[in-house]
Amino acid sequence: MAAPQTTQLKISGMGCASCVGRVESALLDVPGVSDASVNFATETAQVTYDGQFGGLINALSHAGYPAATRQTTLKIAGMSCASCVSKIERALKADPAVVDAQVNLATESAQITYVDGVTDPQMLAKRCEEVGYPARVADAADPQTDGRKTEEAHALTRATLFAAILALPVFVLEMGGHMIPAFHHWVQASIGTQTSHLIQFALTSVILLGPGRVFYAKGIPSLLRGSPDMNALVALGTGAAYLFSATATFAPQILPQGSANVYFEAASVIVVLILLGRVMEARAKGRTGAAIRKLVGLQPKTARVEMDGRFIDRPIADITVGDILQIRPGERVPVDAEVLEGTSYVDESMITGEPVPVGKSPTDQVVGGTVNGTGALRLRATRVGADTVLAQVIRMVEQAQGAKLPIQGLVDRITAWFVPVVIAIALFTIVIWLIFGPAPALPMALVTGVSVLIIACPCAMGLATPTSIMVGTGRAAELGVLFRKGDALQQLQQAKVIALDKTGTLTLGRPELESVTTTNGFGRDTVLRLAAAVEAQSEHPIATAITRAGPDDLPAISAFKSLTGLGVQATVDGHNLLIGSPRLMAQNGVDLTTLTAEADLRSSEGATPLFVAIDGQAAALLAVSDPVKPGTQDALERLHAMGLKLAMVTGDNARTAQALADRLGIDHVTAEVLPDGKLTAITALREQFGTLAFVGDGINDAPALAAADIGVAIGTGTDVAIETADVVLMSGDLRGVANAVEISRRTMRNIRQNLGWAFGYNILLIPVAAGVLFPFSGHLLSPALAAGAMALSSVFVVANALRLRRVRAALPETSQDHTSQTVTP
Repeated sequence: MAAPQTTQLKISGMGCASCVGRVESALLDVPGVSDASVNFATETAQVTYDGQFGGLINALSHAGYPAATRQTTLKIAGMSCASCVSKIERALKADPAVVDAQVNLATESAQITYVDGVTDPQMLAKRCEEVGYPARVADAADPQTDGRKTEEAHALTRATLFAAILALPVFVLEMGGHMIPAFHHWVQASIGTQTSHLIQFALTSVILLGPGRVFYAKGIPSLLRGSPDMNALVALGTGAAYLFSATATFAPQILPQGSANVYFEAASVIVVLILLGRVMEARAKGRTGAAIRKLVGLQPKTARVEMDGRFIDRPIADITVGDILQIRPGERVPVDAEVLEGTSYVDESMITGEPVPVGKSPTDQVVGGTVNGTGALRLRATRVGADTVLAQVIRMVEQAQGAKLPIQGLVDRITAWFVPVVIAIALFTIVIWLIFGPAPALPMALVTGVSVLIIACPCAMGLATPTSIMVGTGRAAELGVLFRKGDALQQLQQAKVIALDKTGTLTLGRPELESVTTTNGFGRDTVLRLAAAVEAQSEHPIATAITRAGPDDLPAISAFKSLTGLGVQATVDGHNLLIGSPRLMAQNGVDLTTLTAEADLRSSEGATPLFVAIDGQAAALLAVSDPVKPGTQDALERLHAMGLKLAMVTGDNARTAQALADRLGIDHVTAEVLPDGKLTAITALREQFGTLAFVGDGINDAPALAAADIGVAIGTGTDVAIETADVVLMSGDLRGVANAVEISRRTMRNIRQNLGWAFGYNILLIPVAAGVLFPFSGHLLSPALAAGAMALSSVFVVANALRLRRVRAALPETSQDHTSQTVTP
């Protein structure tokens, strides 16, 4: 019987004092709980129990008051293969306070969700160390991380060179005699066979005790703990070859007649080749994190801050909200800020993926990390530190790169058993060769057993998925696409239908004057100047659109009057103006015969027609509409070409929505729905077509984004923290959707290629190493060749993933209309 213990849990979801009783009842119903006291003010529960801690967590979740959780990221050293990942995850999940743990071999990190107050990151790091993997809490602000990785790569390179220098004479002395008989006779005549073996023994011993010691230091403890990893395979293989060779050198009489051969060259060359593979792998893996390093490098180290009327340079860390900053031409914007003075064009391509600079003037927002053009700007800091857009982007990319896709679950289950199975196959191979192999059977059994151990490559399996995710999500970020949730990368490529909101997604989200049709001899400029002057007195969005289209020098007006539901009237330059609906014109006896046909046409296209009368005579028809965003037509055509169905879900009237759908080639329209109705529409579309992605602006579309299989939020570079979306597009148009689908498809194709190679390699070559081709060819696979194949297997996987860095945007740049400005939501 376990001794009673007391713990304190933080409870979430309690809205009132009555919740306290429900939480206490739920806890007291758990077997083994003797006391439970809940404090509503502090939102904590004090629980005394002698059962399983996990029962408390499950009871709280079922009651609707889950224990509060936190997330942390650990940096883990010493991982070499997929079996290491499984071992660490098992150790972390053995802690009942850990809700979830995902270990990533490529990023050498673990993302852990744990119950707040029961454990902490330091205790979790200690759990990793207990199973042989030093860990520390990740510090995003640690500038030494890249430096440490570079030094590790350099140290590995030095060890490999040292091992290669020592292994070369071993290889020449032994294999040279096999390949060139004359060389064999020369060695026998000059130094003698025994001296040659002693030299090989000495050099190989230095290799195994020096550069190769890492395999034994990590592999033997893992073997003794009953959870062997790749290091254990190498340690067993090289150790067996070395010990057999040492026996053949110093005590050949205890071996069967004719079997006293040495394999020092196999042990030494195996170490060199595996170390060389790790060097190549480390360098390739270093390039997979290039996107993060590039993003981190965008932020300048200092900013020019106004202090007492003068500007001084201060570190970025010292900038606070409200500080006044000065940005000179060509400089990077240090933090998110609002323009106070000056005009300029700012290159936001590193954030949004859009190559054309965006005009900035007072009251506009600028994003930290972007590059100022030719104008000087005076700014006020609005977001600093971890709150800036750039910091949020880096955080999202890191989370996506560390994510574990659903497809990885199968890989994890296989790799957890892979190394023990390989050891069993190697032992079985040795036994079969000893029983059925031709004389001398012992050396052949040793060669095949070592080859099986060495050629098996759990590294390739462990790297197949995470390296592709790292490179794919990094490249996506460069194109302005942020995968906030890892499984979205896998789900998006499965999408059958893309459902789109209308206002703010397909269109700009604000009305614009589309056309001016004049009649009765009135000039366009004259009508627009007079109408803009009148509408400048109104705050209605349509009035604002007309004013925005007019000239800057507007005449003075008098006798302005707003006619509710009809329009406006005023006197301008001595002329009496009426602007509004056909009913307003009819009430004032204005004949609209010459404009009626055009008005009907504009209405059928989804525009809002307004009539202008001057001094009682029809003057013009103004058509106002919410214009389609530049690039939308190209994006929808590309999505159609990808084989996707397109649907529009909007609250606008059916006639306007259908007109826009016909114009853009959208397949299915659901109109006149309230926000709750969008959820019903999404469910119906999913049942009709299959996996569904919903694209919205991330503000009023939050429920629909959450309900879709994949929620895609269109941002504008200034508001990326959209919690309900799975994918965030930094640019304000739909080209990003096509890019997101393209990246998803290419990344998943790359993952399938890597997994196919990793599993196919092991399935095909382990039997070859075991000697299945010997009856047909008369030859066995050399352990040294097996080591080379194993090393190249991991390098192939990482190199294949790096091809994703060359993925281009789904739409060629020449087809993109770059005339649009960034649109503020």
